[in-house]
Amino acid sequence: MVTDPIADLLTRIRNANSAELEALEVPASRIKANIVKVMKAEGYIRNFRLINVHGKHVIRVYLKRDDRGKKVLRNLQRVSRPGRRVYVNVDSLPKTLNGAGTVIISTPKGVMTTHEAKRQRVGGEVLCTVW
Repeated sequence: MVTDPIADLLTRIRNANSAELEALEVPASRIKANIVKVMKAEGYIRNFRLINVHGKHVIRVYLKRDDRGKKVLRNLQRVSRPGRRVYVNVDSLPKTLNGAGTVIISTPKGVMTTHEAKRQRVGGEVLCTVW
């Protein structure tokens, strides 16, 4: 059993990206599905599918390359961990690389980027940064 499933998701994506794989599979959960949904909307991954493999629900994540075959996803970092939760209010929403990256947060209105959270005027737990 994994103690931090979000860190496991990010590590699997990071490793598959480094190995230049086309796709990877991770055990499914609602929070993981919402994170990859945000990553797809922001253009960091090509697509994802929720599938059933041998009676287990998994998320198949398809990684993305640019026109020259370079990796679109440069880095993923877990911010809030089980031992140290990081919460922010709407007035202190963080930025990554002066706005060039994406910060994904979990709010009462769902998992979203800090840009969307600022638009909706909500704060929450900072899950990870992506660039």
